[in-house]
Amino acid sequence: MSTGVEEERTMRAIVQREFGASAVLKIEEVAVPEPGDGEVLVRVAAAGVHAVDTDIRRGEGPPSMPKPPLPMTPGREVAGTVEAVGPDVDAALLGARVVAHVGFRSGGYAEFTIAPAAALHALPVGMPFPQAVAAIGTGRTAQLVLDSVEFRPDDVVIIPGASGGLGSQLAQLALSEGATVVALYGGEAKRAVVEQLAHGGRRSAGRMLTLDATDDAWPERMTELLDGAQPSVLIDGVGGATGRAAVESLGRGARVVIIGWSSGEIVRLDSADIVERSLTVAVPLGRALPDLRALETRALAAVAEGRTAPPVDEYRLDDAASAHDAIEQRRQRGKVVLVPSGL
Repeated sequence: MSTGVEEERTMRAIVQREFGASAVLKIEEVAVPEPGDGEVLVRVAAAGVHAVDTDIRRGEGPPSMPKPPLPMTPGREVAGTVEAVGPDVDAALLGARVVAHVGFRSGGYAEFTIAPAAALHALPVGMPFPQAVAAIGTGRTAQLVLDSVEFRPDDVVIIPGASGGLGSQLAQLALSEGATVVALYGGEAKRAVVEQLAHGGRRSAGRMLTLDATDDAWPERMTELLDGAQPSVLIDGVGGATGRAAVESLGRGARVVIIGWSSGEIVRLDSADIVERSLTVAVPLGRALPDLRALETRALAAVAEGRTAPPVDEYRLDDAASAHDAIEQRRQRGKVVLVPSGL
């Protein structure tokens, strides 16, 4: 017999109730949220995991990101289908395949999440949800970096950390412009990821060399493979000894783009390096944010047009802690993505 009370819908979600190590990420059964004005409910097929997510989890996020109130469900990059719409949102969106960056509100590590309708991008037919997630967050960063370097067909581009989510997309973008890419990876387990980059994008016109950066002789091996040519671009997100060795291999007039230091040590670069070889240096991620939606649109177009085919490293929703560990221990192979099970 009906009680006249509608049963509350529930879902599985990662809930963080304290700041700390990855073990604070716990799977719980919670209520499915309801979309409000200007919002939609997305059935999540893929949720992106970003290095910044691990900082936020520890309570050490960048100044631009306010410390979130707890408890919270992490995750700012989601792809899936529209399950419900808010009161003022066009019902024609129901069932649409979409991807969105939900910003500071988070909530993506779940079977369902709320997204602003204005943040949605419709997915082209056939675009996989995990690759769409890679484009909406990491891909837009790659487009921002692209504006600072402007790859040319005659470029020789060194990319340390080319097996990661950002490095892999930058490598494919350089290849699509006909450049020669020196893709550095950290250990044998990541070799397969970089070797398939040249075949992932349908518009891969350039040449790619893959070298293991854990082998101290990689600069000499690179020189041999390049037949004496010197690299003209360095996009460094690793830093440390690898970044420094890459700097020392650059030719005169080379462009250096610093995008991070996953090794824990920023690349050593002084005025003597810049003056002696006429280097130009850019730090695109340190400036005021541009039109992010335009960058997202460009990143999705790069996937649709075959200039990038982001490799993804998939984890089940329950394994969010392991996904964070992979990023913090530099074991990721491509863009780390959570895939809710049972959907």
